[in-house]
Amino acid sequence: MENGIGFSKSGWDEIDSINFIDYGLFFVPERERQHEIICSAIPKTTSSTKIVDICCGDGLLDREILRRFPHHQLYLFNGSMAMLEKAKENLNEYIDRVTFTRFDLVKDDWRHFSWGVHAVVSSLAIHHLDDEGKKKLFRDLSSNLVSGGALIIADVVKPACDAGKEIAARDWDNAVYKRSMELLGNPDAYEYFKKLNWNMYSDPDPDEEDKPSTLFDQLKWLEEAGLVNIDVFWMKGGHAIFGGYKP
Repeated sequence: MENGIGFSKSGWDEIDSINFIDYGLFFVPERERQHEIICSAIPKTTSSTKIVDICCGDGLLDREILRRFPHHQLYLFNGSMAMLEKAKENLNEYIDRVTFTRFDLVKDDWRHFSWGVHAVVSSLAIHHLDDEGKKKLFRDLSSNLVSGGALIIADVVKPACDAGKEIAARDWDNAVYKRSMELLGNPDAYEYFKKLNWNMYSDPDPDEEDKPSTLFDQLKWLEEAGLVNIDVFWMKGGHAIFGGYKP
């Protein structure tokens, strides 16, 4: 997933981080489109502001944010040294506008900032927390937002029924296969995706640490955290982009 998270108890390790760095372009459905939508959901402003990215992965989302918003300072958090090093490489052009921090997603010692946050973004990370962990995270992050600020999440979600799970599994597989054929002219990336059992819907791993929650529940938790104008901006293959804004 787009994180390399690295926290105290997780099934994710540095091998997963390397796999994501090498194959994220194939494994994440419509990855560039997701980045575009996340950027579009961030409130526009010409003032100098601060954005936090939780589990920044290889920094490609942040590169797009920095390109689109020249007044923003970004604060990137990740638990994987491989991911942080790759993010630094990808963001070298903007390095004076970025702060990198290694952290533990589960802990809360990093969740309160001495300055107001214009937006918090997170891609493919929060599903590693259980329901109560997500609720608390949403509350903690919401408390840091300035008025009009946004919390925008891209993540895998738990289908509410068997039909939804079957659709998510099929669409994710199809998206990776299509991407592999478009970019490589062969199914090699798709076959590696299947070998790794990366699709949690079609290839569930009973020992995996993934704890996705339903989209409906997470929208309710955003509201309980004090956010308004809560919306779903995109969804495909079990992946969704959703969020809300601080009144």
